[in-house]
Amino acid sequence: MFAGTEHALSAVGSTTAQKQRLLLIDDDAELGEMLAEYLAPEGYVIELAYTGGTGLQKALEGGFRLIVLDVMLPDRDGFDLLREIRQRTHIPVIMLTTRGSVNDRVAGLEAGADDYVPKPFTSEELLARIRTVLRRGQPRAEASYLSVEDLILDAGAKTVQRANVPIDCTTAEFDVLHMLLLSAGQVVSRDDLTLAALGRATYYRDRGIDNLISSLRKKLGPSPNGRDRFRSSRNAGYIYILEASSEQERPDP
Repeated sequence: MFAGTEHALSAVGSTTAQKQRLLLIDDDAELGEMLAEYLAPEGYVIELAYTGGTGLQKALEGGFRLIVLDVMLPDRDGFDLLREIRQRTHIPVIMLTTRGSVNDRVAGLEAGADDYVPKPFTSEELLARIRTVLRRGQPRAEASYLSVEDLILDAGAKTVQRANVPIDCTTAEFDVLHMLLLSAGQVVSRDDLTLAALGRATYYRDRGIDNLISSLRKKLGPSPNGRDRFRSSRNAGYIYILEASSEQERPDP
């Protein structure tokens, strides 16, 4: 829809030098123009790409602070496009999806998405997610080096290793793992995890942290002695299990 006329959109009279460039890869031209109008006064310039091919080209050219990527594109699957982007750059990516299943959301996080926003959404919600993801990507004032079992987490460099093998984590996954390792053997509340990793409060039937834990399980695998690394504490939060605490929490069903 409206393909072939991709361009940057900003408020009339605004100075793009003082603004942050965002790339929106979505074939909905009306949505793009609406978001550009809303986000311009907030300090952002939206550049539109209506196809996956054009979006990939623009993403690899660089100069963007963040990419907003729709799952359903006319020429390719958004998850596949995200994997291609991740092979070349670690720019933050927020996925837009009309498919609300847990599997789709986990797939996006596993492919390297930093957050996801289900359609329909409000401009205010997307702005909040953009600010949160960009804030997470800023350097932290303090560096923290953690070694727990076979995991090594360097909060200053934002890296994770398992048995000296690098593990590629999204910023949200990294923040969840960081909090759990800091309190290894103790329950960390779902509210604290959600605020740290997703930059928002929890809501009814919120599966954001569950999806991130599921993705971390797959990336990290079992602990050196073959047990699950994570346990849920019903109605409370999650715990990174240490040997001494492995019997304190029941495994997820």
